[in-house]
Formats: sequence, C-alpha cells, structure tokens
Amino acid sequence: MPRKPKRPCRYQGCPNLSDDVYCDEHKKLMTKHYESFTRGYSSGKRYGRSWRKIRERYVRMHPLCEMCLKEGKSTLVEEIHHILPLSEGGNHEENNLMSLCKSCHEKIHRDRGDR
Repeated sequence: MPRKPKRPCRYQGCPNLSDDVYCDEHKKLMTKHYESFTRGYSSGKRYGRSWRKIRERYVRMHPLCEMCLKEGKSTLVEEIHHILPLSEGGNHEENNLMSLCKSCHEKIHRDRGDR
C-alpha cells in the first residue's frame, strides 16, 4: 500500500518535509512549548510541603469557617482561602489567609468570576 506524501513542517520558516505535523528537528521543541504553556500551572509548585504545614497550623488556630461565624453559624473549616490570590502577588502569611467551608469558598470565587 502506498504511503502518504510527506508534507511541510508547520514550524514557521522550516523547509523540511515530514510524515508528522512537525519535522524531527522541531517536534521536541514544540512538545516542550506545549507542556510549559498549554498545560497550565502545577499546583505542586505553589502548594508544596511548606504550604501543607502552614495550612495545618492555620486550621488548628481557626477551626471554624470565618464567614459562617459572622452569620452566627458554626461550620468546620474545609478550605483555606488566600484573600489576595498568589497569582496576583499574594502570599502564605497569616494576614492573607481565611478559613472557610466549601460553600463559602465557592461563593467567594463565584463572586470574583473565577468559576
């Protein structure tokens, strides 16, 4: 059975022909590019072992949802929320954290337009 004809590499300015989308020379480069930009951030880079320790300590000090407490309800904490998100220059310091139940945490992010 005859093979498909080779087609030009899709890398801009590359004159090579290939059986695939990119030639062998540019395939690794484009895969690396895809992995670094298209895949998004890795939560492990932002929330590693040190974050888990900070979170555990904050939960021990603030075991109830802070928003529910303002309404007179006592709900156990499920999430630790960054008031100023890390993506906007926030940090893991205690004055930037808030203990919340799942529904209050989702409500905050919905109001911000994140979800």
